[in-house]
Amino acid sequence: MEKTWRWFGKNDKITLSMLRQIGVEGIVTALHDVPNGEIWTREKIRDLREYIESYGMRWSVVESLPVCESIKYGGADRDALIENYKESLRNLSVEGIHTICYNFMPVLDWARTDLEHPNPDGTSNLYFSYSEFAYFDIYIVGREGAREEWASFKVPGMDIERDIIAEVDALREKMTPEMEHKLVENIIVRTQGFVSGNIREDDERPVELFRQLLSQYKGVTKDRLRENMRYFLSSIMPVCEECGMKMCVHPDDPPFPVLGLPRIVTSEDDIEWFLKAVDNPCNGLTFCAGSLSAGAHNNVVEMARRFASRTHFVHLRSCHIFDNGDFTEASHLGGRADLVELVRIFEKTDPSLPMRVDHGKTMLGDESRGYNAGYSFLGRMFAMGQVQGVLAAVRNELKCSEG
Repeated sequence: MEKTWRWFGKNDKITLSMLRQIGVEGIVTALHDVPNGEIWTREKIRDLREYIESYGMRWSVVESLPVCESIKYGGADRDALIENYKESLRNLSVEGIHTICYNFMPVLDWARTDLEHPNPDGTSNLYFSYSEFAYFDIYIVGREGAREEWASFKVPGMDIERDIIAEVDALREKMTPEMEHKLVENIIVRTQGFVSGNIREDDERPVELFRQLLSQYKGVTKDRLRENMRYFLSSIMPVCEECGMKMCVHPDDPPFPVLGLPRIVTSEDDIEWFLKAVDNPCNGLTFCAGSLSAGAHNNVVEMARRFASRTHFVHLRSCHIFDNGDFTEASHLGGRADLVELVRIFEKTDPSLPMRVDHGKTMLGDESRGYNAGYSFLGRMFAMGQVQGVLAAVRNELKCSEG
């Protein structure tokens, strides 16, 4: 697979010069300065593409060309926004960029409660605590009906008893304003603002804005969100066919409903639904092993085998689920995802597939260098080294089996 790296543009503290030195072949990036919903012009695309190429790499994948909330919930302006999206696709195609990673997650792109959870070896990882997330939902956002929903909550795919409300009430006894502020930062600011999200890091009232965003989805069920996704994909497929564009949706992270919002790319059944709903080779999947492995209901290896032919982009990372259902990012050679077997599957299917290692540990001073949450340099470089070794071993294995 092609070794790629998510890079956040010319202001990223991790430079293209650094990436060239560690063996990165392709860059995964976006026009982060263009507001959501506006057309990506050829001039802006070309400027960034040529800048990347000047360092000996190519712009392999767009992540992301954002799908506006109005398209997701079916707002009055969605057709106009879809027309802008089509024009951006055409402009990307003319500039030679044909793979688009996007998501259809309402409001919240990805969610963690702790961005620097300590590991026994002194590194840290991203972490998701159900009780802390429920506290955020019930007592910080104050979502109507949240307490009742969490009272009947069951950890997806796990037959365990867990009294989330009791845990939340115990948390409330020791919660401080500083701790609440950190939860807000972790869940809706630091994980969202740097990816062209709905909330920027300089927003003065992020919780109030977040409530407004949630309110837009009032009455939007799973079935309605599915139909809105079908509408969007059906609308853009003629342009994708015309321009040779590969659309690859990112699974929901984490892969279960949150904050009363439906989620529709969480499982094998969900993936089968959207691939059949718009049965076109241009409509495909970003196989994010990390997102999928965060759900105990997902057999990641079997899903890779089943959907490899419709996978256009691969995120190699892995999660570990604790006995109570909480999860953390695991070593790229550990966790539930079995990256070695995934590399075998995707190398056999299409050895030219772009792959990035995705989230890595925070280690050896990463935490003091101002990198985006989850996107350390040394931690991801360590992961890239692990995956490069796996790729080399698997390629040799496949070569020997052919000989």
